[in-house]
Amino acid sequence: MRINTNVSSLVAQEANKNTSNSISSSLEKLSTGYKINKASDDASGLSIADKLRTQANGLNQAVANGNSAVTLTQIADKAMAEQSNILDVVKQKLIQASTATTSAEGIEAIGKDIDKLLDQVNNIAKQTTYNGTSLLQAGAASSDSATALTFQMGTLAADTIATKAGVTANTSGLSIDVLQASAKTWTATADSAAGLQSAARLNLDEVDAALTKLNGWRADFGSTQNQLESSIRNLMTQVTNTKAAESVIRDVDYAQESANFNKQNIISQAGTYAISQANSTSQNVMRLLQ
Repeated sequence: MRINTNVSSLVAQEANKNTSNSISSSLEKLSTGYKINKASDDASGLSIADKLRTQANGLNQAVANGNSAVTLTQIADKAMAEQSNILDVVKQKLIQASTATTSAEGIEAIGKDIDKLLDQVNNIAKQTTYNGTSLLQAGAASSDSATALTFQMGTLAADTIATKAGVTANTSGLSIDVLQASAKTWTATADSAAGLQSAARLNLDEVDAALTKLNGWRADFGSTQNQLESSIRNLMTQVTNTKAAESVIRDVDYAQESANFNKQNIISQAGTYAISQANSTSQNVMRLLQ
């Protein structure tokens, strides 16, 4: 019987220390809700779960991009809808000016109305922006064509949706700047009523062509919006499935971990009792010395 090295006690202490570590790990999982809290818990699982989390975060941002893009297309569509309404009024006034029952003075007044209405078409083209980006022409100071707008709708570089280039929803782009210049010259003192009526009649086809062109641009924005909304729905489904896959790897099963914690607790108590018993056996040496 040896007393300098109590092997039984050392073995019991080692086992109890391992059990304490298991209890600490179990408590960490129960308190955080994750079964992987550090790389040592599951190195490969951590790598996979992190990739899935990154993918889910990227998909969420793509959904946000899509929602912003839908708002942008709606702004452009509503602006062009107002321009279309203006052109309808211009067409109505041209028809009014083209008939023999309208006097030269009346046609002069109509010309002034048309000039102001087409100015508003240009104002709408200048003012229609989203976060500083002009939507209906190149910019507030440029009446050139707007560039194509590209929206990032996924985690890969190729996951994009774009509008068509060439939108120029101003009088120049709609080819009605000549009509506006002509309307400014309609004066009762310089022209006969018949001459003014003929001049107004010549511009009817130009307004029809402008409306056709404008409706084509509206249709492009509308189809882009439908594409964006479809992409958003698909992305949201991907986010749900990706998070579910990450949860299987990273999240703790509380029922299973609670059972494991209770088991380790019982083993710890038994280990403490074992250490006590191992220490008490060395006291038997005293009986040999009596």
